[in-house]
Amino acid sequence: MQPTSALNQVIEGAKQGLQEGSRKGTIERLWLADATDTAALGQRLARELAGAGPGAPWGPDWDGASQESPPGSGQPGGRPGPAPFQPPILLLSGGLGAGKTCLVQGLAAELGINEAITSPTFALAQHYQGQGSSGPTALVHLDLYRLELAAAADDLFAQEEEEAAALGALLAVEWPERLGFWPQGAWQVELQLEGEGRLALIRRPQLGPPEGPSGPGAGAGPQ
Repeated sequence: MQPTSALNQVIEGAKQGLQEGSRKGTIERLWLADATDTAALGQRLARELAGAGPGAPWGPDWDGASQESPPGSGQPGGRPGPAPFQPPILLLSGGLGAGKTCLVQGLAAELGINEAITSPTFALAQHYQGQGSSGPTALVHLDLYRLELAAAADDLFAQEEEEAAALGALLAVEWPERLGFWPQGAWQVELQLEGEGRLALIRRPQLGPPEGPSGPGAGAGPQ
């Protein structure tokens, strides 16, 4: 019997799943009963990704992308400058209507972004800025669905990764299967429609790229 929709149950189960998955080296699996659960997962992932690397833009140590020092530069007194910002990357896989954009809406809500979030299928990329509890935040939302050539997808990803670094943003990528490579350090969420809800498969970076057709470079199309 599948669990009913309950936000606290989803969050507590997610925390337990991440801990067990990290220890066992397995994929975390979550049942999401509805859009509310899917957005709640997005909110939790935004918090997780905020601590995924140094210089997180909405973390306590973020001073703004404009204050970065180039690699190898130093500050007066011989102290090294801040490390270049590496945007956290979240790859979102799943067929049409699987809930990828709904999850991004949860990311945006956690980042204090008040703009309406829609899938950038035709615009290809959207940039958002918000205000979190620790300061300014930013989100770059990328949709690669219309780019059937891996080279074109790779070029756009590289361009938007640079934009995310400049903005101090989280980079969320729909349809990463279009890419011809696996972005280093990326997290992945795969959403699968199951009955009236959906199953979320969460892969952390240390697990490496998934095997089989669900990983980037497989050129998967709509299900």
